[in-house]
Amino acid sequence: MVERRRLGDILKQSGHITEEQIQKALELKKDDQKLGDVLLERGLISEQQLIQVLEIQLGVPRISLYQYPIDDSLLHLVSKEFALRNVVMPLKQQGEKLILAMNDPMDYYTIEDLQIASGFQIEPVIATRDEIIQTINRQYNLKETKEEPEADPDSAPAIKTVDQLLQAGVQMKASDIHLDPQEGKVLVRYRIDGMLRTERSLPKRIQNSMVARIKIMANLNITENRLPQDGRIKTTVGSTPVDLRISIMPTVYGEKIVIRILDLGSVLNRLTELGFNKINYRRYLDLVERSSGLILLTGPTGSGKSSTLYASLNHLNNDEKNIITIEDPVEYQLEGINQVQVNSRVGLTFSHGLRSILRQDPDIVMVGEVRDSETAEIAVRASLTGHLVFSTLHTNSAIDSIPRLIDMDIEPYLVVSSLAGVVAQRLVRKICNECKVKQAPTDMEVEQFEKRGLSIDHVYYGEGCETCHQSGYRGRMAIQEVLVIDEEIRTLMMNNRSTSEIRKHAWDHDMIFLLDDGLLKVKQGTTTMEEILRVALSD
Repeated sequence: MVERRRLGDILKQSGHITEEQIQKALELKKDDQKLGDVLLERGLISEQQLIQVLEIQLGVPRISLYQYPIDDSLLHLVSKEFALRNVVMPLKQQGEKLILAMNDPMDYYTIEDLQIASGFQIEPVIATRDEIIQTINRQYNLKETKEEPEADPDSAPAIKTVDQLLQAGVQMKASDIHLDPQEGKVLVRYRIDGMLRTERSLPKRIQNSMVARIKIMANLNITENRLPQDGRIKTTVGSTPVDLRISIMPTVYGEKIVIRILDLGSVLNRLTELGFNKINYRRYLDLVERSSGLILLTGPTGSGKSSTLYASLNHLNNDEKNIITIEDPVEYQLEGINQVQVNSRVGLTFSHGLRSILRQDPDIVMVGEVRDSETAEIAVRASLTGHLVFSTLHTNSAIDSIPRLIDMDIEPYLVVSSLAGVVAQRLVRKICNECKVKQAPTDMEVEQFEKRGLSIDHVYYGEGCETCHQSGYRGRMAIQEVLVIDEEIRTLMMNNRSTSEIRKHAWDHDMIFLLDDGLLKVKQGTTTMEEILRVALSD
């Protein structure tokens, strides 16, 4: 049995954190949260450090569940719900002992509960949270898939399989789940940190019942299988409220389904949590706190534009402001903000909706996307008549949005007068904290830094571990460039000067371009040069 000691005391003795940091974490701790989770969330310790301390101080061995031989005849001793709730996994039996993988071997209540329920003496070993959750999903799902599924969409196996897929997607923080029908099976792929990964394959026989189950949940036409369909499901997976976007498309092997997971709990970021460096943060804050003007966010699909827009609206949201948005689709519902859903079937387009919004006495307007000249012109005119207008554009850089607006047949003088600033954004993968190592920069890396007038002594990369699926990366962060339209840029725009002249002026006035922000984050050790060059090509 593990000796009863408090985690805070152990971490303090090991010199990883101070008493002050423990007290601060205890203040922030929610009722059902553990101290270790709060410390990990706030980045005060890494999971690897926590495990090392517990291993040394408690004498509990650390194991890797990657390819660990698990005795699945023990799964009946611990229900899947109990295992996920307490992050534990039964591994093997040794006489009267049950070897149990735990994320927190100081969770004495769980150990006691299991000892009483199973009749075994519990022998804890430590593994990372992600390893345990993935092993639970894999082992219990394998066991359940062996049951013979029925073809009825209301049958237990179809419901259970869909629930498992959603649960695994939310736990792995996937942005999308792909169900790809093949000739003899259905592949399940998850997009995690922007990369698609095949997790498992399902028997072909449950394809139809699974598709039908998802259509019923999304309120779609269950008899239509020749045309694409789109729908949404608002539900709770575990204890996480999620909004699911469903896209169904017929292929030669049956209907392919993509489920986009919008985690309603994680969207309401503060502006300070968006990864802006100090200079860009100050510049962006000055822009959003103006009383009027057009602020554009640019970048490809999936570059985090929506998160930045919602964080900006959240920052400005108070009783004195009338904020109205028009979106397609409304991704997240924000309290205190009036959101309008585009519906072209009844004639409610961006431009039509925006005209109506301007008659609703708004202070701040957000247009999901500037797609055509008419919408662009109304947005520009609205920003000139005392409204603060936010919107998005698909361009490669902040400066490229200037000619793009002019190409939309908007008079240059209107663009010049209305545009307050443009933020270009990309998402890059973060180096996994658990396997991060330091090394000397390569010649190419030194050269890239020197080109931008910067120097570098060392860089970091992830070696690959169980936590990050051997990828070396875990989680994503944004890199940004913030272009503030000053009087000189307005003059250059009015005189129809080229974007390269505007870029030179911005460079001379210390604008931090995407590549520069990326290099600064490489220098801080949060991402790699490979990631930056993947998303931000040198100007």
